[in-house]
Amino acid sequence: MNIQFPKDFIWGTSTAAYQIETAFAHDWRGVKAKDGHVFERTADHELHRAEDLNYIAQLGNAYRMSLDWSKLQRQANAKFDQQTVNEYRSFLAKLKARNIYVMMVLHHFTNPLWFVQSGSWENSANIPVFLNYVEQMVNTFGDLVDNWNTFNEPDVYLTNSRLLGNFPPFVKSLGRFRKTLNNMSRAHRLAVPIIKNACPTAPVGISKNCVKFVAENALGWLPAKIADYVFMDYITSYFMEGNDYFGMSYYAKISLTPYPITEIDMPGKLAQLKRPHDKMWEYDPNGMKESIERFWQKYKLPIIITESGICTDDSQVRINSIKDYLSILHQCQQNGIDIKGYFHWTTMDNFEWNLGPTYKFGLVNVDYDTGKRTLKPCGEFYSQVVRNGGIIEDK
Repeated sequence: MNIQFPKDFIWGTSTAAYQIETAFAHDWRGVKAKDGHVFERTADHELHRAEDLNYIAQLGNAYRMSLDWSKLQRQANAKFDQQTVNEYRSFLAKLKARNIYVMMVLHHFTNPLWFVQSGSWENSANIPVFLNYVEQMVNTFGDLVDNWNTFNEPDVYLTNSRLLGNFPPFVKSLGRFRKTLNNMSRAHRLAVPIIKNACPTAPVGISKNCVKFVAENALGWLPAKIADYVFMDYITSYFMEGNDYFGMSYYAKISLTPYPITEIDMPGKLAQLKRPHDKMWEYDPNGMKESIERFWQKYKLPIIITESGICTDDSQVRINSIKDYLSILHQCQQNGIDIKGYFHWTTMDNFEWNLGPTYKFGLVNVDYDTGKRTLKPCGEFYSQVVRNGGIIEDK
């Protein structure tokens, strides 16, 4: 396999501060995950920034990241904590010194406890509070950031936090879902001009998670149609205003019976059906191709893959997955679709939200007891891909 990408292609890895730094005062702290671990200590990134920086630079010319809102801003409209600012600015400056293109995510699933206590996203009065955070972010870090995401996967956040009850605040309420959708999307629309005013040359977008929903049987037909419409089109349409590009993540195909067949919900079922899968979902890379074509036709915006990965402990499986996805991206480019870059999820093993740290996506192994980092064979492979600007294998 020999695949070459354009010289200016963005190669990188993606993380969320909350999944790699020790939990501060946010709404995920103390949550007990599916694997029994408690969301508290994660990958100790704050203690290993210099070492992690070397891996980030080895694994791309770009890095997609976030900062801990609860650590930066200790109460509503408060001035950012200076010690935290200094720590983050120092790290960002070192990234820039290594010529790393920085994509900064403003909201990645978590909220400060003070924000939650004042009504969270159901309270429209919290919109200007979030905008204050955005304004301080661009004014404090804008000179070190090349690209902005307002919200990471609002579809995942909204459905899991307000409909399925998997994320804080763990509720199942159509009314609260609607309020949160309206307020978050309004916050996006109002944040875009704030960012563009402060950082006129930096592109702005979101990261939209894509899922391939299909019916497993007749009972799954309507749920699959509804899931596809709500998740793929309806929520997305609320967050498109002002975007300079279409940020996309893709991981999964989900078949419905009407219940979802996943390794999380029905362990062993995918193996029984002889479907390729990782530790979470059915594996179908072609779903990424279908999603790219779908949203390119709909919005005609340049596309950046903001997350792409597979949940596995097997490096060779991850290598094969990277080959699959990069082959698809190359095909799409050859077909005239403007794909600007690819961020692999994730740099290092982290705390996988409501599932826990035993669900691994990293190119770098983290020993959670000692903090020791080790580049996995899949990390070595991806590093070579980055250096070569594509996949070059001996015949």
